[in-house]
Amino acid sequence: MSAVVAGPVPIGGVGRRSMGWWGLVALIATEGALFAYLLFAYYYLLVQFGPSWFPEHAPPLKLALPNTVILLISSGTIAWAEKSIRAGARGAALGGLALTFLLGLAFLIVQIFEWKAKPYTMRSGSYGSLYYTITGFHMAHVAAGLVAILLIFFWCLSGYLDARRNVPLLIGAAYWHFVDVVWLTVFFTFYLMPRFW
Repeated sequence: MSAVVAGPVPIGGVGRRSMGWWGLVALIATEGALFAYLLFAYYYLLVQFGPSWFPEHAPPLKLALPNTVILLISSGTIAWAEKSIRAGARGAALGGLALTFLLGLAFLIVQIFEWKAKPYTMRSGSYGSLYYTITGFHMAHVAAGLVAILLIFFWCLSGYLDARRNVPLLIGAAYWHFVDVVWLTVFFTFYLMPRFW
C-alpha cells in the first residue's frame, strides 16, 4: 500500500476562487447599481430643467481636480501593494498600503473642504440634494475602504498575508479600484460635464 503525498492544508481562501472574492463581486454589483440610480436621477433632472438647473455653471476645479489626482495615485499605490505581496515583498506591500491609506485620508479631508466651499447646501434644491447625497455616499465608501486597508495593513504586518495567502489584499485592492472608478464618474458628472452643456 502506498502513501498519498499531499501539500499543506490551505488556510483561508486562495485567489479568485475564494468566497470573499465572490462576495466582493456581489457587493460591487449592488453598490454600482446604487450609484447608477443616483446618477440617473441627476441626468433625468438635468434633461428636464436644462443648464439653468446648475447652481454654478462651471464648478471650480481648485479642490476637485487635485483630489481626483490623489485618488488616482492611491489606485496605483494599492496596485503596487498587491503586486508586492504576490512577489513575497511584505515590506513593499506595507509601504503601498500605508501610502494608499494616507492618500485616501487626504482625499476625505479635501472633500470636506470642497463641501464647505460650495455656495449651496443639501436643502438648496434638487441639485444640492443630489450633489451631497452622491458625494456623501462616495465618501462613505472611501471611509469603509480606509478601514479595510487599515485591517489589511495590520494583517500584513503580523505576517498573516504572504505570497500565497493574499486574498484580503486582492479583495481590498479591487474594492479600492471600484471606489476610484465611481469617483471618476462622479467627477465627470458634477465637475466636467457642466462645462460642455
